[in-house]
Amino acid sequence: MKTFTYERARSVAEAVQAVAAKPGAKFIAGGTNLLDLMKIEVETPTHLVDVNRLPLDKIEATSDGGLRIGALVRNSDLAADPRVRKNYGVLSRALLAGASGQLRNKATTAGNLLQRTRCYYFYDVTKPCNKRQPGSGCSAIGGFNRMLAVVGTSDACIAAHPSDMAVAMQALDAQVETVKPDGKAEAIALANFYRLPGKTPHVETALAHGQMITAVTLPPPPKGVQIYRKVRDRASYAFALVSVAAVARAEGGKVQSAQLAFGGIGPLPWRSRAAEEALTGSTVGKAAFDKAADAVLAGGRGYGDNDFKLPLLRRTLNAVLASATRTA
Repeated sequence: MKTFTYERARSVAEAVQAVAAKPGAKFIAGGTNLLDLMKIEVETPTHLVDVNRLPLDKIEATSDGGLRIGALVRNSDLAADPRVRKNYGVLSRALLAGASGQLRNKATTAGNLLQRTRCYYFYDVTKPCNKRQPGSGCSAIGGFNRMLAVVGTSDACIAAHPSDMAVAMQALDAQVETVKPDGKAEAIALANFYRLPGKTPHVETALAHGQMITAVTLPPPPKGVQIYRKVRDRASYAFALVSVAAVARAEGGKVQSAQLAFGGIGPLPWRSRAAEEALTGSTVGKAAFDKAADAVLAGGRGYGDNDFKLPLLRRTLNAVLASATRTA
């Protein structure tokens, strides 16, 4: 691990200023991803600003009937909150599908949103990786890419985003509250928070250096059946091959509304508005579900080892939508 300096922030303003003032500085909270990356020198911050003692660990109702989740709320606490379990079941189930109990006890809301890809080549400093070292090349294209993305990729990167929580939050239309380096607050829709790899896969979010996440807000609970289904290699402590977060409402044999997001298939938590539009107003059944899957995978492709994700996504989405509309 590279040498670094450390300080403990006493306020959000102090934390933001401390990171913004040093190009190599980073925030640290749970550290469940950052510390691992520091140990293998993928991440080499020169200065860490500890934000754990800031008052950002509350879950509060909002005036419009939604929920405000502090950046430091631990994943276990968020999954267990009675309001989340009752009104945002897709989020609770997504959280419980992620990592292990020990990690969920430590991992934070903001940290979960910002975790880095688990692409094998990103973690291997002996191999070229455009996300780790811009311009060096992508070893995954033509390499072992079983876990990697099939939609939203580019010639520079096919890494997949690893979060479960963010997939559910994407389906729920979450907003990310932040404080910018100049001290001003900025809310960013989660739909606009992440960046596609394009030619700059190392630029992963809309955050500026020193901009700090303070909370995530959820709108009032959506109408419909909420389901989170994660297909993975083993029953726990495994990243998604394919995951689906769905909120669907059906009446009289017709789909009234659908909110869909996907994990394991893209470089960010993948929301498909086209699939939602294809479903809305359609007759419940396989034909409509297949049309939605076509919309999700439009322009997508496999890279060899991960070709199986294309039919797997179709089957998983069909099963989720069949369950959601049958329950409705």
